[in-house]
Amino acid sequence: MLQKRRTNSLDVANFRAERPFLNMYQNIKNYISSLDFSLEGSRKHILNELASYILQNENPKLNFICTHNSRRSHLSQVWAQVFAHYFGIEAATYSGGTEATAFHPNAVAALRRAGLEITDGEGINPKYTVEFAEGVKPMICFSKTFDDAINPQKDFAAVMTCSEADSDCPFVHGASKRIKLFYEDPKVSDGTSDELKTYDKRCAQIASEMKYVFSLIK
Repeated sequence: MLQKRRTNSLDVANFRAERPFLNMYQNIKNYISSLDFSLEGSRKHILNELASYILQNENPKLNFICTHNSRRSHLSQVWAQVFAHYFGIEAATYSGGTEATAFHPNAVAALRRAGLEITDGEGINPKYTVEFAEGVKPMICFSKTFDDAINPQKDFAAVMTCSEADSDCPFVHGASKRIKLFYEDPKVSDGTSDELKTYDKRCAQIASEMKYVFSLIK
C-alpha cells in the first residue's frame, strides 16, 4: 500500500475509516459497493503510475483529456473526484478536449444511473451541476478545451483517456506528468440496442479503476 506523506490536525486513520460513509448519497454508496470489475495486469501498471503521481504531489491536480471532452474524460474526472472524497485524499480533478463540443447526454445518463445527482444546464454546451455528497461543493461539468481557463495551467498530470487526443496533442503545456490511460469510446453504441449497456459498462470500468487508484493511497 502506498503511503501518503500528508498529515493534518485530524485523526487521519479514523477519518479515513469513516470517510466512505460520510455525507455520500446512499445510491452512490450502493453503486460503489456493487463494483466488481477485474483489472488486467497491463491496466494496473498504468493505474499504479497515476497513483504514484497523486502520492508524490501535495494537492495533486489531474486533467483528464480526450478529443471532444464529451464522454470518457468527463466520466474519469467525475469518478476520480468521487473516490478522492471517498478515501479522504486531497486532489482536484478536471477535464478537457482538443476541441469543445458538449458533455454527451448518454454519459450524463450513465452517471445518473450510478447514483449521482445531476442538474441540467442550458444551451448547446450546457453546464451540468454534478453532486455526490451532502455538504460538498458540486462539480460544474461542461465541454471545454484542456487549456481552458477553468483548468490548471501548470503542475498537473495530463491523463490522456483516448489515443486520438494523445496523438493529436503530443505536448500539453504546463503538465508535469503525462499518463496514457486509454478507454474504448462508448459512442460506438450510440443509437443502437446496446447503447445503455455499453455506457454503463464504461462507466463501471472507469469507476472501478479510479477506486483502485485512490485505494492505493493511504
